[in-house]
Amino acid sequence: MLPPDRSPSRRSDVSPFIAMDVMSAAFDRIAKGERIIRMEIGEPGASAPKPVLDAARAALDAGRIGYTEALGSRALRQRIAQYYADTHGIEVPASRIAITTGSSAGFNLAFLAAFDAGDRVAIASPGYPAYRNILGALGLEVVEIETSAETRHAITPEMLERVHAEKPLAGILIASPGNPTGTMMTPDALAALIRASDELGIRFISDEIYHGLVYDGVAETALKTSDRAIVINSFSKYYCMTGWRIGWMVLPEILVRPIERIAQSLYISAPDLSQRAALAAFDATDELEIIKAGYAANRKLLLEKLPKIGFDDYFPVDGAFYIYASVRRFSNDSADFAQKMLAEAGISATPGADFDRIHGPAHIRFSFAGATTEIAEAAERLENWLA
Repeated sequence: MLPPDRSPSRRSDVSPFIAMDVMSAAFDRIAKGERIIRMEIGEPGASAPKPVLDAARAALDAGRIGYTEALGSRALRQRIAQYYADTHGIEVPASRIAITTGSSAGFNLAFLAAFDAGDRVAIASPGYPAYRNILGALGLEVVEIETSAETRHAITPEMLERVHAEKPLAGILIASPGNPTGTMMTPDALAALIRASDELGIRFISDEIYHGLVYDGVAETALKTSDRAIVINSFSKYYCMTGWRIGWMVLPEILVRPIERIAQSLYISAPDLSQRAALAAFDATDELEIIKAGYAANRKLLLEKLPKIGFDDYFPVDGAFYIYASVRRFSNDSADFAQKMLAEAGISATPGADFDRIHGPAHIRFSFAGATTEIAEAAERLENWLA
């Protein structure tokens, strides 16, 4: 007789990524023949640009696709270094760049290399749920710092100092533009927070995956202020390469070899095919800017339509492709509201509990990364459903 199965590990007891659960529910309805307008996932509706697709086909035609060095192909790392010179006017040695299997692997690597179990790491609330879940699964203590409109929903040096004084922090993770809000820190506010982190001995991790998708303001890289910061970026959002699972990190010198050692055993290397394709993404700016113009049109449309429907309380939409809005006029439970909206209006969106465990039930996130015709149809469906 077999003994009973062991229970799953305690580290696996993380909250579900609700956006992914909503996506599954949407696909269930689509499989039944229903027409669902998907606004739950932060995924570009456009295909990867033509130079990327051409590069991938050429790589396949050339033959062997294999491993690369754990830190990534030297050609891609050098091209990313050039990106920082061209875009931000700073020199970043290719030796400090690591190619990862999407930004998700970058976060795993950063947390493993920079922190020990039990260390305290601060994140903003509302914020991307995978931060909290990965940190928790790795045995790190997550410190959620609630933000408000008074600081444009950004953590300030004073807030950081206060939390650090209560019990020392080992790290802080900031996204600008942010998810779920799209709200962005000003360059001065970002620089001040990075300097405060450095002075307090707190490792600063900057999530810059929505750089390139800015409509109001300037997205500055943390590298402009400190070479101690860890920067994580991705080809998923601006470059429309979500399924290719390819991203990068810029590391302080002291973490390069630790990251390399962990990556060697964690996944050997990022996919060679995706790396070769990503190299061509930097040559697709004209096509990508057209796609971005579509997001800008979607943003404009929703910022005109949603307040008239009743979603007139929302966070500043500086960048990315999200609107994080209050549902208080319609419901006290955004999860229930989202379920009904999917079933009755055929629109999938992510309830705020994914991003904020305290105030999230009063909010919902709409992604406007799809086609403008679909976004316009969604606005019309919402208006009719809530009339």
